[in-house]
Amino acid sequence: MDCELLATCSALGYLEGDVYHKEFDCLESVKDLIRYLRHEDDTRDVRQQLGASQIVQNDLLPIIVQHGQDKLLFDACIRLMVNLTQPAMLCFGKVPDDPVFRHHFLEVTSHLQAYKEAFASEKVFGVLSETLYNLLQLDWEQRQEEDNLLIERILILVRNVLHIPADPNEEKKVDDDASIHDRVLWALHMSGFDDLVKFLSSAQSEQQWSMHVLEIISLMFRDQTPEALVSAGQARSAEEKQRDSQELEALRQREQAAKRSRNLQRGTRHSRFGGSFVVQGLKSVGDKDVIYHQKINNFKNYTHDCGKAVRRVPKRHRQAQECNDKRRSALNVRLFLREFCLDFLENCYNHLMYLVKENLIREQSQQHDETYYLWALNFFMAFNRGNGFRAEFVSETMSIRAFHFIERNITNYYEMMLTDRKEAVSWSRRMHLALKAYQELLLTVNEMDQSKDETIRQSSNVIKSNIFYMMEYREIFVTLLRKFDETKQPRSYLKDLVETTHLFLRMLERFCKGRKNLMVQRKRVKRRKSKGGKKSVSEQSPEALSETWKIVEEELRAIEFKLSLSLTESVVPFDATSETPLEEQRTEVMIRVQDALLNRLGPEALGLLRAAREVWPEGDVFGSSDVQPEEELELLKQILHADLPRSSAPEPAPDDEDDGAEFEEEELETIQVSEQEFNFLDFIKRFAQPTIVRPYLHLLKTYSKNSPHTNHCIARMLHRIAVDLKMDALLFQLSVFHVFNKLLSDPAAAAFTELVTFAKFVLRGFFKLAAQNDKAYVELLFWKNVGAVREMTEGYTKDGGGKKVAWTEEEEEELRKLYEEHRDSEVPDIIEHILPLLSNSNRNRRQVVVQLVHMGLVSSAKDVKKPKKGTGIVLWTEEQEEELQMLFEEFKDSDDILGNILKKITAKRSRARVVDKLLSLGLISDRRELHKKRRGGGGAGDKGSRGKTRGKSSGRGMTEEEFLSQLTGEFPDADEEGLDRDEEEESEESEEEEGGDVEGTQNGGLMNSINITTSAKRADVSSVARALRQEGMSGPILWLQNCLNKTANYREEDGMSQPVPLVPLTEENEEAMENRSFQKLLKKLGLRAPADEQESFWRIPAKITPSQLRVAAASLSPSEDPPTGGEEGPSGSTESRDQEPDQDPNRDSDQGTSSEQRTQALRALLLERKRKQHSTDHIAPMSSPSPLEQNGTPEKPPVKTSTKRRRVLDDDGDDDDDDEDKENEDDSSAPMTMETNGDVDSDGEDLSAPLKRRRKLVIDDDDDDE
Repeated sequence: MDCELLATCSALGYLEGDVYHKEFDCLESVKDLIRYLRHEDDTRDVRQQLGASQIVQNDLLPIIVQHGQDKLLFDACIRLMVNLTQPAMLCFGKVPDDPVFRHHFLEVTSHLQAYKEAFASEKVFGVLSETLYNLLQLDWEQRQEEDNLLIERILILVRNVLHIPADPNEEKKVDDDASIHDRVLWALHMSGFDDLVKFLSSAQSEQQWSMHVLEIISLMFRDQTPEALVSAGQARSAEEKQRDSQELEALRQREQAAKRSRNLQRGTRHSRFGGSFVVQGLKSVGDKDVIYHQKINNFKNYTHDCGKAVRRVPKRHRQAQECNDKRRSALNVRLFLREFCLDFLENCYNHLMYLVKENLIREQSQQHDETYYLWALNFFMAFNRGNGFRAEFVSETMSIRAFHFIERNITNYYEMMLTDRKEAVSWSRRMHLALKAYQELLLTVNEMDQSKDETIRQSSNVIKSNIFYMMEYREIFVTLLRKFDETKQPRSYLKDLVETTHLFLRMLERFCKGRKNLMVQRKRVKRRKSKGGKKSVSEQSPEALSETWKIVEEELRAIEFKLSLSLTESVVPFDATSETPLEEQRTEVMIRVQDALLNRLGPEALGLLRAAREVWPEGDVFGSSDVQPEEELELLKQILHADLPRSSAPEPAPDDEDDGAEFEEEELETIQVSEQEFNFLDFIKRFAQPTIVRPYLHLLKTYSKNSPHTNHCIARMLHRIAVDLKMDALLFQLSVFHVFNKLLSDPAAAAFTELVTFAKFVLRGFFKLAAQNDKAYVELLFWKNVGAVREMTEGYTKDGGGKKVAWTEEEEEELRKLYEEHRDSEVPDIIEHILPLLSNSNRNRRQVVVQLVHMGLVSSAKDVKKPKKGTGIVLWTEEQEEELQMLFEEFKDSDDILGNILKKITAKRSRARVVDKLLSLGLISDRRELHKKRRGGGGAGDKGSRGKTRGKSSGRGMTEEEFLSQLTGEFPDADEEGLDRDEEEESEESEEEEGGDVEGTQNGGLMNSINITTSAKRADVSSVARALRQEGMSGPILWLQNCLNKTANYREEDGMSQPVPLVPLTEENEEAMENRSFQKLLKKLGLRAPADEQESFWRIPAKITPSQLRVAAASLSPSEDPPTGGEEGPSGSTESRDQEPDQDPNRDSDQGTSSEQRTQALRALLLERKRKQHSTDHIAPMSSPSPLEQNGTPEKPPVKTSTKRRRVLDDDGDDDDDDEDKENEDDSSAPMTMETNGDVDSDGEDLSAPLKRRRKLVIDDDDDDE
């Protein structure tokens, strides 16, 4: 023993007789021991040395018994004993595999067992009980934190002592004898500690100790069974006497049969004259017959394996070990435990189980604590059922919630058993515990059926209706039987599973008899595979599409285009959390509508179309808002026949092909829930499969050890399969017959009458079939499915039932000619081209490919592999590009540009291909320019009727030339609403477009227009930054500026952008991030606030370019002449002028050096439009001279421009309007992209100023700067 430990233990005190004399520094010595334990190594050397010195038996327990009045010393001793008595499994994590650590593990366990024997004292538990009682007497307000800690430590100490396992080598006790565990329980009972446990279980004010109490109770009843406690102190029933007499009779018959066999084996001659025999027909190692040298009486037991060494079974193939530690305790212990159960059920069970369940659901418990809940449910409900059933005692756990909780845990345990293979045995035991709890719930429901109380029987019917209706509760037994693994799950688990299945089927059968039509839930997993699972439009013939459309049209007309509420609510056209842009999601929705039509799901397609129309109303892509049903029908027809671009998933690597397919199925599978009429025989057919019969056979092999009820459950299930379903041929298997032979030759077969009768029935059926089918004996070697059983009994089909279709010589010659004729053609798929030309129209693609390989025309099926969609690159010739440009010039002013182009173009291409080409040629800069235009109040505006349309919708379709032509004040105030709505709808797409490259002078014009708004925004940002500096936030602003510059550098180096969080590392920066004025500055810079509770920091969005980040950082630099007021147009409201009287004199200083840049930007934009000359000259009437005309700027021709440019100019007005109201903290416009950022939390902008002032503001500023 270590010298320091020895000295510390000696300083505690000494035991003289029964009196313990403590030393002066006893308390400090106990604290030193606690400190030593905290720093012990992996071998737990300190714990082993303290255990070897018997410190608990000789020092700690005498101290708390004789010196319990010293509160500090008592607390320290309890702390030390809690540490010393913790389970060895917690000390080492698991049972070590290494021999050295296994030795240390066993040493610690042996010391724990010695501690447990020392705790079997009434004095020790008396002190613990008295201390705990005094603490519980204190009111909640009077208790200190130390009192609660002491209560918890006492409960944990008792839990640790009860948890210590028994030593089977030392405790060789028989039943009804007191073991060490029984002695501890008796000491616990005599001290009154069990009454305190019951008080903690039922008291409302002691709810926090519920998990500790449940652990102590479960460990108290560790060795007990409910049946043994129910019968404790009572006379044996007649049923028990009859069962014991049957067991004795079976043993007597086996003993007499063994005597008779020994007598028959005695030969008439002396053993030295046994002789040698030649066994004819049984070959030895060579070619000669076997020579037998033993007595002929024993020949029937001869095998070639006699004398051979037993083959060692690999560890992974060994059967799981049974964990049967039940024993019958002493009578006095069983009697007090029985009384405890009665009191606990009556006063504590419902309250405690409710608290534990809430802790488990809210995940406030430790890992695997649900096993205590499952054990308590199983044990106490079984005790209640055996001791005069009282439903009110177990009402808390008698509900559908309990069934659902257990079913979910069984599923979870099975999944963990497959994934965590190292701990598979532990997960299997937990799964067994959950199964027993499920079995007890069913037994209790069955007991409720037999109750005399009508309300209890009604409650039972309600529970059964829910159980039998839900598919999960019906299919769980089929799944568990199919997945049984004898290497991980013991025979006791299989026994409980078979008995539970028998009980469930019996209850279900009885429930179905009294009802004619029983409706149950049915769940079907529908899998959509993106590869080969669905044919696109181009792969289907026009006749098939016409037939599909005919069916869909009839279905929609039958329902009169009215959709159910559930269908309407379940349709989700887009995913707001997806990173896919809205434009691509719109294309995906179109493909989903087409897929629904191809699957002939008319209502789903119509519901998806209407939902998409609400999300994407612009352009009438999914129809206008006031569309008629007939127009919707025509639109669906167009979508059905359209050749939509479908993206093909990349091919996985050959090694990962299976994993990829499995992942793909998981991603695309959906569950369809429906109802169907239940048929009991159809449900029994689910059990008629070899994977379920094999576990029953495995349990049947031990029929002599099984209980009569278990054998009855096995025979009943096999009877259902063989007799009720008339599938006795499923049992025609050699291993089954081997068990039957063993059963029929058993001397005690009279005790298994039911099994013997069934075995004779099956054998009789086999020999009857063997007389007709000479292959039946060969079929005995294999397990058979339903198809093989049918063939075995009804006759075999020739050549696989005609599955292989033969080709005649004429058909082969025809195929050869067609292939050679079209082999050199440029058709994309020669097989699809040949199929319609064959005389036999029943041939499919697979048959043609196989025949081509068989005839040698192609080397393998890969040579004629179906081309993948979306991978072929279709090139445009120069003539086609010129034709496309001419068509665009011709129809650019029409209402449907793309539709007219598709009608006139000679080389037919998809809409997506044409749109992409128009974008690459620079003819358009935004896909929205090709949308159909609506006239009147459609919300999109009419670009062909400039200056004529008035109302709310006129502003939404406004282009740049409209803005410049009507700049002087002919905009009604109502346009403001439509324009802002248009900006919001187009904001997300503009983020991508403005970040991309645009060819030629379009990019230059765009950047110049961005500069117009950048300077104004910088002035606003600088004013906010100056105000913050005056408040003492110079440090956080400098930190923010450095973050922006560093992010810009990183994005330039990496070439890619990701959102960057702003993490404040100093207290000053952290306080600034919580300041509302500082957050206003962040919003003006375009930074994004935390999106949800999972985010904690502000972020720099990925869309902001490095140059924009540097400009934003520069705007934070201190300036000598900061702006002092917002910008306001001359036509601003009276209220705005009153609030900012000094606005006009400071306008020049607000703009600074940016005025010249804005003027040049406008001039460059107008010159670019004049150069292109895309439309005829048209100038809107002006009510007042334009500031551009005053500056000498040439008069602009109206030019059709992109939506993107229009939006940049419009946003400039919004930014100036933001300057008007500096107190608005929800300004979320980005300083560089100048568009509404959907990611930033914003309550909107101040739109109180008239729209014409907002539009004139930019030009007025140029005039002042000039």
